[in-house]
Amino acid sequence: MNALELVNAFTRKKLSPVEALDAVLARVEEVNPRINAIVTLTADAAVESAKKAEAVYMRGEARELEGVPLTVKDLIPVKGVRCTFGSLFYEDFVPDVDAVVVERMKDAGAVIIGKTNTPEFGLVAITDNRVFGPARNPWDTSKTPGGSSGGAASALAAGLSPIALGNDGGGSIRIPSSLCGTFGLKPQYGRVPSWPHITPNYVTLNCEGPMTRSVADAALMMDVLAGPDERDRTSLPAREGSYLSSIGGSMKGVKIAYTDAISPVVESEVASIAAAAAQVFAGMGCEVTGDAPDIPDLSEDLTKLVVLETAAANEDRMDQVDKLFPPYQPFMELPQFLSPLDAVKAYFHREEFWERLWPFFEQYDLLLTPTTTCAAFDIKENQLGPDEVNGVPVTPASWASYTFPFNFSGQPAASVPCGFTGSGLPVGLQIVGGRYREDLVLKAAAAFEEARPWAESRPSI
Repeated sequence: MNALELVNAFTRKKLSPVEALDAVLARVEEVNPRINAIVTLTADAAVESAKKAEAVYMRGEARELEGVPLTVKDLIPVKGVRCTFGSLFYEDFVPDVDAVVVERMKDAGAVIIGKTNTPEFGLVAITDNRVFGPARNPWDTSKTPGGSSGGAASALAAGLSPIALGNDGGGSIRIPSSLCGTFGLKPQYGRVPSWPHITPNYVTLNCEGPMTRSVADAALMMDVLAGPDERDRTSLPAREGSYLSSIGGSMKGVKIAYTDAISPVVESEVASIAAAAAQVFAGMGCEVTGDAPDIPDLSEDLTKLVVLETAAANEDRMDQVDKLFPPYQPFMELPQFLSPLDAVKAYFHREEFWERLWPFFEQYDLLLTPTTTCAAFDIKENQLGPDEVNGVPVTPASWASYTFPFNFSGQPAASVPCGFTGSGLPVGLQIVGGRYREDLVLKAAAAFEEARPWAESRPSI
């Protein structure tokens, strides 16, 4: 059941939050050992929260997400709960504050059941680390769920929770959503406050956001999460209206561009599935055109910023570099070969990119692309991504080349499940909106979900 279904069942006294939690915890016990998605389980606290939620329903005072089980990515602090960031540096760290997004979900009545697996500091688009080991994809446990919110997407797909909190600094919500067949939204930068920054990586790229099994649940979460907070100086003013009420209605006349040419390489099967999905919008009355914005290769800029920010944030620990995830260690030598000008030029390139991009969104309301260059690939020890796509070598950044440009631009973007490969692996369609248009992204995703339902497609695990 998704979150809205649970709330409806709780309200009608057809199901209690305690019963729902019992079912979820039983599912975690059964399945999680095979996928390693939830790395810290908070079962006792969750039971107490579910009991309180049950009493709230009896009083008729339920909030938006009262009693709904929730997972939180292990990069996002929950007060009193171990938060490792997937790093031996923080193996025993227990935060004394909640992140803003956690505060808001608690205030809406959500029941936190645990923390989900992530790569160290969330730096790459797979999920593995030296604290917990790799998360696995429930569609095929030999495959990665992607990253960096890989544990969250894996848990959603396997039925361990109906909703999850993730974050996205280069595709970290959208990539695992695509590889696991779930829905994920990267909001407009600043729409959802991000605080605290214990490890301030991606500080100008990262967005907190919802990961769900239905678009409506993500819209409901956005109604809870969005809005300013003084602790995040980049947070945006409140917007009028409800995201949940924005979904539904006609898509007729919406101008959409589709391309798979942003990336220099993409699996032909993935491209074919995504292109067919884009044409579904033509059947809704949208104007669908094959067109692509002029997006330069920003992969080197992403790598430079990620490595420089990681090194700066952990400057006092660089004598312990051997504790880092082994594939990270060579990258930590990179800062000595970079000058301050290299970092500044990366920000210059970002501005040049926006100058090319904004005129495109004067022509089109939405841009559609494949979410990822390939479907889920085999888990290998100490990997940072696939070695190649379609026989072409790729880097840890370039294989995610459909997603990270829109972290540089800050625009809202989502991944919706749009089909399966011949081997039964999910494929995602990325929907990118103009600035501040999460409402349109959600509306388009909900329209696609209605036209091509995916909720009954579940892994056999």
